[in-house]
Amino acid sequence: MSKQRSTKHPGIDGTQRPKRPQGFATSGIPKEQTGMPGRPHRMGPGRGDGPVRMGMPFQKARDYKGSMKRLLKSLAPYKLPIGAVAIFTVLSTVFVIAGPRILARATDELFAGLMRIITGSSQGVDFGYIGRILLMLLGLYLISAAFSFLQGFIMADVSTRVSYDLRNSISRKINRLPLSYFDKTTHGEVLSRVTNDVDLLNQTLSQTITQTISSATSMIGVLSMMLSISWQMTLTVLGVLPLATLLVLSIVKRSQKYFRTQQEYLGHVNGHIEEMYGGHTVVKAFNGEEKSLRDFDGYNNELYNSAWKSHFLSGLMMPMMNFVNNLGYVVICILGAYLAASGRMTVGGIQAFIQYVRAFTDPMIQLANISNVLQQTVAAAERIFEFLNEAEEPADAAHCTIISKDEAAETVMNKDKEAAGIKVKVYGNVEFSHVQFGYDPDNIIIKDFSAKITQGQKVAIVGPTGAGKTTIVKLLMRFYDVTGGAILLEGHDIRDFPRNELRSVFGMVLQDTWLFNGTIMDNIRYGRLDATDEEVIEAAKAAQADHFIRTLPDSYNMVLNEETSNVSQGQKQLLTIARAILSDPKILILDEATSSVDTRTEILIQKAMDNLMKGRTSFVIAHRLSTIRNADLILCMNEGDIVEQGTHEELLRKGGFYASLYYSQFDKVS
Repeated sequence: MSKQRSTKHPGIDGTQRPKRPQGFATSGIPKEQTGMPGRPHRMGPGRGDGPVRMGMPFQKARDYKGSMKRLLKSLAPYKLPIGAVAIFTVLSTVFVIAGPRILARATDELFAGLMRIITGSSQGVDFGYIGRILLMLLGLYLISAAFSFLQGFIMADVSTRVSYDLRNSISRKINRLPLSYFDKTTHGEVLSRVTNDVDLLNQTLSQTITQTISSATSMIGVLSMMLSISWQMTLTVLGVLPLATLLVLSIVKRSQKYFRTQQEYLGHVNGHIEEMYGGHTVVKAFNGEEKSLRDFDGYNNELYNSAWKSHFLSGLMMPMMNFVNNLGYVVICILGAYLAASGRMTVGGIQAFIQYVRAFTDPMIQLANISNVLQQTVAAAERIFEFLNEAEEPADAAHCTIISKDEAAETVMNKDKEAAGIKVKVYGNVEFSHVQFGYDPDNIIIKDFSAKITQGQKVAIVGPTGAGKTTIVKLLMRFYDVTGGAILLEGHDIRDFPRNELRSVFGMVLQDTWLFNGTIMDNIRYGRLDATDEEVIEAAKAAQADHFIRTLPDSYNMVLNEETSNVSQGQKQLLTIARAILSDPKILILDEATSSVDTRTEILIQKAMDNLMKGRTSFVIAHRLSTIRNADLILCMNEGDIVEQGTHEELLRKGGFYASLYYSQFDKVS
């Protein structure tokens, strides 16, 4: 399966954003499970969609304070917009809070007018006064809605920009990470940082900040209004709060373990689906459907059990809270009726107080909800920051600089010894000096590799699977650094060169093709971005790819789909060979480059390769030994060491390890 990359979407710093590699899953936490809080409760017009849900799933951050500080630091460039959001939120909330108190005046006038009618007074209800109050109330709600719109608009922009910056940081970070990181980290885990965690941060950030400010302002303002109406009824409401708090805490405590389990097995289900989707051909080829279904059923059952328990417990939250609130309303109505009968409170005051009670309990529920959401948000931010803190490839020493012009090699750039840099003209002389390496420091696979390759030599590296052939190539390209010994280019340790300059002198064709969603012309041009269309076509001809390309719809302008499944495996290999030819490198690396093409095409490609390799140092890894008989030097590897080296004829005359490998490919089975 080929990896994909799009070069069409520039990042924030002008770099090219990598497209999602094939086989990566985009499945993540459903929106209803992200714990995004509901909108603030509103009194009167503009009221939200109801109370927010409690007990949403979250994973606690290991370093809450540190992650919170870094999250706040990432918000620092937007402190002015966030400050404006705070002001608009407070103003919007204050205008809403004033509404019930003003509405109480209309209620009092309506009640007084009705009483005057009952008693036979000629005055009746003053509808003009009530109308003026209602118009004032409408104006307050419209102003509140305007401020609410402004704060929502600004905060949405801020949260989106923060997510945009984080995604760009992650994109640039990926290109600076060593390959060893991806050896120990699954693709789904890396993708989860870019998609799930950043999306969760984006969804909750805009809501959390505004809701926190709104809820805190509402609680303070509403409490003040309640005290101004009746301190006795206010104390009654405050007496109910401990019972509601105990209920919330008990349910949250019981539900959290199920929410954590739910998130864990949600990840297992997503990872399993991603693996099965990416490798569905292999699953079918080896009849692995039943095992795949058994594994999925196991994960899915655990997810189901934890999900229904967590949602059942969190679903109890609102009914129980409503029950406690309704008890409070009963007490308030009884006490309010007593105070009204004794002349210490008006009917409008009771109506306003009941509205304030609702407005007082909802922000409390929202704040409790926000505490859960905030922990989830910080946990997502912590995962992002952990990724951004991963150790990068060691900094380039840059003692040497590769020059492409015909300049004298090894000339000192300046007289400062500490900052001295050596210009090196690359001809293709490579030396492996007692190289040692292991992907795991405790398991050395290249034990003592030494070889000297001169300019223009065609070097074949052969040996059984696992002998270390491809590893040598990875070390040569500095995908990994040697743990012992040194690799020398023109007599200089390759660790003294900047990686990008070092890799610019290599052209590589791997057994696994690497193409991206784009035109065939763009895929070949990736080898040298400034190449003209004519140069691309010449490279395709040299790679024997021009004929089949012209038979395709749109020829060189045909777009390869995301899976690159609209061309065959052999054709994909020809395109990657054309790309290598176009790059015109000083040193060629061919790792089973013709393994996916037919014998006739292989012969044609071999001729093109022979022409391409003239005057260039070439490293050829091949299992079909008949393709490397004309190599200038054959390095025969076994268990990380060179056991034999020489030309094809010399090694056959020795009758050793190479001879046994060579003749085994021509043994006839009787």
